[in-house]
Amino acid sequence: PAPAYPKLSRRLGEQGIVLLEILILADGSVGKVRIKESSGYKRLDETAVKAVKRWRYTPARRGDSAIEYWYLQPVDFSLN
Repeated sequence: PAPAYPKLSRRLGEQGIVLLEILILADGSVGKVRIKESSGYKRLDETAVKAVKRWRYTPARRGDSAIEYWYLQPVDFSLN
């Protein structure tokens, strides 16, 4: 699910895209999360990181084996 827009950020008109580097583990869960590019708002960045940590992905494969890999995940906070 998409991250919940922080109420204070919505009220203040904060918007932007957070670009996250995430390590997808072989089981599809998220290992590490790093902010590659900030939205410009700490509240939005933190919300994006918390949400992505709960997401599940289809892991990359090398042959028949699932492997860990780094992925760039944009998270868009838009009031439109």
